[in-house]
Amino acid sequence: MTQASTFAPQDRLDGKVAVIAGGTGAIGHASARRLAARGARCVLLHNGDPAAASRVGELPGEGHAEVRASITDSPALKAAAERVRADFGTCHILVNSAGYTKPVPAADLEGLTDELIDDILKVNFRGVFSTIRAFAPLLKESGDGLIVTLSSIAAFTGVGSNLAYVAAKASVDVVGEALARVLAPQVRVLSVSPGVVDSTFVPGRGADFNAKTAATTPLGRIGTTDDIAAAVEACATSLRFATGTRIVVDGGRHL
Repeated sequence: MTQASTFAPQDRLDGKVAVIAGGTGAIGHASARRLAARGARCVLLHNGDPAAASRVGELPGEGHAEVRASITDSPALKAAAERVRADFGTCHILVNSAGYTKPVPAADLEGLTDELIDDILKVNFRGVFSTIRAFAPLLKESGDGLIVTLSSIAAFTGVGSNLAYVAAKASVDVVGEALARVLAPQVRVLSVSPGVVDSTFVPGRGADFNAKTAATTPLGRIGTTDDIAAAVEACATSLRFATGTRIVVDGGRHL
């Protein structure tokens, strides 16, 4: 590959292997569908979802798989990476879309208990880092690796489902910048930062919340899971000369 063609945009992902942590969830599966439609073979990493096999079967193309591992279990993640190595030979793309949250108003300091803080950070920060750590050797060996972490505009606005979630997302963004330096040039690292998305990710948010949010969003609606998946796809195809930064997909919500 010549210097001029290195990191050039590519239309197809044939021959690429993509691991999607949280791959049976709404955004993770939407991302897998888009990557698979471009020719990638996708591995849905999940924490015991009984529908995982059927979710694999919904993907376009062939050669996809599912692997069970909790992102808070580092030995299980390392075993999952070794299974991917054994079954697929490598990994070119890692999408970190696993996570969870619980609504706690920012002013409710007592409501944000030590236990909830620890759990939110364990899943949404430590879990993301542990997944990257487990798959980094494969990504580096591929010579053309990509890590895309699903972050949030909460990371830079300070407004989110709770303050621990804000801290976790800010952490993955900053650590992503550090990893973009140390893993380059073999691996690129990007964050995709949604605003409010039409999904069940945040418990208790329904049609009323979505309608109010849409009315105060510059582009007049909230995001869809496919809006976010399209950004993940772009990171793998069109935006190949980008690393160490965030892609904001929020309809202008942060403005």
